[in-house]
Amino acid sequence: MSAQPPILGVYLSATADLDALYGEALRACATDVVLRHPAEIDRPEDVRFAICWEPGERAFEPYPDLGLAMSVAAGVDALLAHPGLPGDAAIARVRDPHQAELMAGYAVHEVLHCERGFPEMAANAAQARWAPLRMRAPASVQIAVLGYGTMGRAVVTGLRAVGFSVRVACRSEPAEQLPGVTYISGPDAVARAAEGAQYLVNVLPLTTETENVLDAELFARLAPGASLVQIGRGEHLVEADMLAALDSGQLKAATLDVFREEPLPDTHRLWRDARLRLTPHVASDSLPEVVAEQVVETARALRDGQPMTYAVDRARGY
Repeated sequence: MSAQPPILGVYLSATADLDALYGEALRACATDVVLRHPAEIDRPEDVRFAICWEPGERAFEPYPDLGLAMSVAAGVDALLAHPGLPGDAAIARVRDPHQAELMAGYAVHEVLHCERGFPEMAANAAQARWAPLRMRAPASVQIAVLGYGTMGRAVVTGLRAVGFSVRVACRSEPAEQLPGVTYISGPDAVARAAEGAQYLVNVLPLTTETENVLDAELFARLAPGASLVQIGRGEHLVEADMLAALDSGQLKAATLDVFREEPLPDTHRLWRDARLRLTPHVASDSLPEVVAEQVVETARALRDGQPMTYAVDRARGY
């Protein structure tokens, strides 16, 4: 345990009880890093950091000496855009390797679900109809993956493991490349990767450049009857363009795990579209013990004036 005095943090979320999710693991991990609910804070000026998930509009106001906001999720766009977060506060995020594995499993499952015709087979089974479907070699199926961060690499690895052909749109060409994968970088990488693809898997971070990237122009580049797996951020998708592409047959189906408004209202039209598979932002999640270890490490680095392993580059957005 560090000889330094404890560092005080606060849970900030408008939608989740972060202590219920991570408190036990955090208390087991360290005694020199202390986290409390806002109502339990007697001296707001003593709070040095916050762990966050969708913090409220005025969540940061009471804490004048806040030096760090750390997201328990991979996405940090809500923190980067938050009007109340001090500009000099560091931003960090949890990087859980298991989270990437969970994301990869979700993406591979959804591609296989569509590629192997499980919706059609379920409908046939409901009618006691024995009707084997034709298959095609996985290598003949072109998948475009948008994004090659921690999540993107895991998704590409999973798709290659079952034999699919994969093109990746990435910010810059990676130094270490997976065999059999085509890497496309540069300002038009997304458009080039999507050209003629039968599946489009989005794991991009949300930045000003990637907002609304899943639009009519991009869908038109895909092979007719393509499928979308949207596991990036809700703001990536232009919903009207996706529905128009489904109506025209340019898209056959789509899986959506993230939405512009979450929870998705029960009156939303997407719930009632049989061409869509909707899941409640569960493509992956951070494990409590990993969150605890990384929060403690980052809080200690803040206290000790050391570099933060899990820091986010504000300029790049991730």
